[in-house]
Amino acid sequence: MKIEKANITDNETLTEITKKSKAYWGYSEEQIRKWDKNLTISQDYIRLHNVFKLVDNDLIIGYYSFIFENDKTVELDNLFVLPGYIGKGFGKYLLLDFLNRMKGIGIEKITLDSEPNAAEFYSKMGFVKVGEFESSIKNRFMPIMEVKL
Repeated sequence: MKIEKANITDNETLTEITKKSKAYWGYSEEQIRKWDKNLTISQDYIRLHNVFKLVDNDLIIGYYSFIFENDKTVELDNLFVLPGYIGKGFGKYLLLDFLNRMKGIGIEKITLDSEPNAAEFYSKMGFVKVGEFESSIKNRFMPIMEVKL
């Protein structure tokens, strides 16, 4: 198993992982379609951002991506794992790789907008909720979380 920089040709696989992972939380196919634009990882996205994939025997099972807000703060933009791998430590493996990568380049703070169902995972990994905003689904609030390194 290895984590490596994603290729632009991985975009369709990463999009599939994103949509399947999101659907894991019980969202309807209709809702996933409504979010299609937000859940699509384009070749341009991979070209313009930092995207790292988790590969197991030539199968991409998860990935993360991040965006520099400034020279000391990074936003974790995506972290998704195929549903069959959720709850087995692969999300933690990806997140620890990301955190170590950020520590190695002197980042002091990481922010993210969490899927409400994933907030507990991030809390266990040291992130704290610093706010929230209502999503496109009425009465569904997205936690804004951060961790200081």
